[in-house]
Amino acid sequence: MSSSTQRRWQAACPNCGAPVEFASAASASTVCSFCRSTLLREGEALRKIGQSAELFEDYSPLQLGANGRYAGEGFSVVGRLQLRYAEGGWNEWHILFDQGRSAWLSEDNGAFVIAFEAPLAEAPPAAEALVVGAQQIVAGLPWQVASKIEATLLAAEGELPHAPELLNSFWVADLRNAQDEVATLDYSQAAAPSWSVGRPVQLAELAMSGLREDSSRTLASKARPCPSCGAALTPRLENSQSIVCEQCDAVVDISTELGADLKHFGQMNGMQPQIPLGTTGQLAISGGVPKPWQVVGYLERCDLPETADDEQTFWREYLLFNKLEGFAFLVDTQDGWSLVRPLTGAPRPAGGGAMEWQGKTYQKRWTYTAKVTYVLGEFYWRIKREERALVSDFESKSGTRTELLSREQTGNEVTWSQGRTLDASEVQRAFKLAADQTAALQRDAKSLSFEPGKLLRNIVIGLLLIALLVALLRACSKDDCEPYKKTYGAASSEYQQCKQRSSGSGVRIGSGGGSYGGYSSGGGGHK
Repeated sequence: MSSSTQRRWQAACPNCGAPVEFASAASASTVCSFCRSTLLREGEALRKIGQSAELFEDYSPLQLGANGRYAGEGFSVVGRLQLRYAEGGWNEWHILFDQGRSAWLSEDNGAFVIAFEAPLAEAPPAAEALVVGAQQIVAGLPWQVASKIEATLLAAEGELPHAPELLNSFWVADLRNAQDEVATLDYSQAAAPSWSVGRPVQLAELAMSGLREDSSRTLASKARPCPSCGAALTPRLENSQSIVCEQCDAVVDISTELGADLKHFGQMNGMQPQIPLGTTGQLAISGGVPKPWQVVGYLERCDLPETADDEQTFWREYLLFNKLEGFAFLVDTQDGWSLVRPLTGAPRPAGGGAMEWQGKTYQKRWTYTAKVTYVLGEFYWRIKREERALVSDFESKSGTRTELLSREQTGNEVTWSQGRTLDASEVQRAFKLAADQTAALQRDAKSLSFEPGKLLRNIVIGLLLIALLVALLRACSKDDCEPYKKTYGAASSEYQQCKQRSSGSGVRIGSGGGSYGGYSSGGGGHK
């Protein structure tokens, strides 16, 4: 940070006497790094207004004092808020630019967003009026409500633009638009909700320095025992919230602080991924320059048919990671392979159920409920047992190229992903898989699935065939001379003559079956 452009101000903490420094005259609050008192700046004095809890370890590569550049201007990380909600938690990092602008650097679907607070000319919508997935006009522009959660501010550190209300629970809503922007309505101040608008960024593109020097060593030092079998769990990614034990396949939630009881659940054995975890391949997300993507997670999913006549399908998803690009998904379905990544923004409706994104119209193919059945590796979100999502798939065709859009809604959150289809041979080349895997990569996913409606019909047909077979066996074992036996007795000549005729001709009298017209019912013909 350029010291000539900032008016630094220093005072003593009123609680412990330690020096407290403000990098910006516009900052309203700070947290003492010694006693963790929350301090409010009032002119040239500081007043203690609360006590911040200790921040829990979340392996973030960011820390106070880190520096970077955005849009040609330098900035420093000067503060942090740590928030939790029912499904996990996240950080909001307060950054201060050289020219005095204040912004937030926050996490978003495994990536990061830089957002600037902006005034609203009109009153913001009430939190109760926001419907996840619906369109909402804010600041004169159409937005899609991507999520609405009840968050709690657990802890804070450093310099902040507003005084934090610790342990305060409030609504936070994320809204996305077709310009690849994400906005946030923060209702922590119920009387005056704040509005901020941001865009996606990559940490590497911010040319940051002062990050944790060796995050891999930091992560290794934070290894935890599996709560199921005791094996070591060592996350390899800073923002992982779920990890699967390599020893017992238990799915463990590591989003909580070190030392806390780890939530976990067991799972039935699934299939082994065709692309092993840890494998790196060169792939181009949008058909551009290929970049290295490492397989860090693996999921098996299926759809849930609405009726017994609907076909059920199974598919595989590989979670990929690139330090510059973030996360993407390589998907293996019965229709072939595709490569998609989460969007920061959201497409706009194009009429007739279609969606428009960056000048292209995507037609809706189908909507279904998907369920996770098996996972391996680690993930940037909390994995739930048999987690379900409402999914809608869209596609846009141009010649031989097919691009895809996917919308997933889980609880109070909607996530959009965009990408393209790719051939199995491209997957094989990208990950340098053995040539004998080509057939497996091109396999029809239906071989892994079953069809409930057809299965039910087959069961009914099978039962009918069994009943028919039993009847035929009974008929075959029936004594056609039984009337003579009952009338004249087993030792009578009538009965014995009937038995001789029956065994000699090969055709049973009154059997109603056998051969007819040259077609045999015993096989070699048709059904």
